[in-house]
Amino acid sequence: MLISDLLRNQVVISAEVDQSVLEVVRLMVAHNIGAVPVLRGGQAVGIFSERDLMTRVVVEGKDASRTAVSQVMTEDPLSVAPNDSLETCMTLMKRHGFRHLLVCTGRELRGVISLRDVLLRNLDEKDDEVRMMRAYLHSTPDAG
Repeated sequence: MLISDLLRNQVVISAEVDQSVLEVVRLMVAHNIGAVPVLRGGQAVGIFSERDLMTRVVVEGKDASRTAVSQVMTEDPLSVAPNDSLETCMTLMKRHGFRHLLVCTGRELRGVISLRDVLLRNLDEKDDEVRMMRAYLHSTPDAG
């Protein structure tokens, strides 16, 4: 399965580099998301996550209303391409401890993949496998 399969109905929420941390966090809360791509001129230049909020804003005592998200975002994050496999995505997440990856073509943002998206897709596939096995078992005549 390709990453683009998970992006079909995704509405991408993003922030601009000059927005305050407070504005971006409010956006994240409103959309119930844990990370937001940060754009400059329509190009992905960073990602801001709950982890960034805690380690670079809260712990350091910064004023979220006066701090630009560009000052505390993760710059030049690793990204995946829409035609990469979910396995590639999972490998990167595991290796680097990420819960969110940007999906880009060059620096053009196509979407965001979360660990939750990947895990739910895997669960759906496993559910399908179990259903097929049950159907097979129920359709096989008992050996007598």
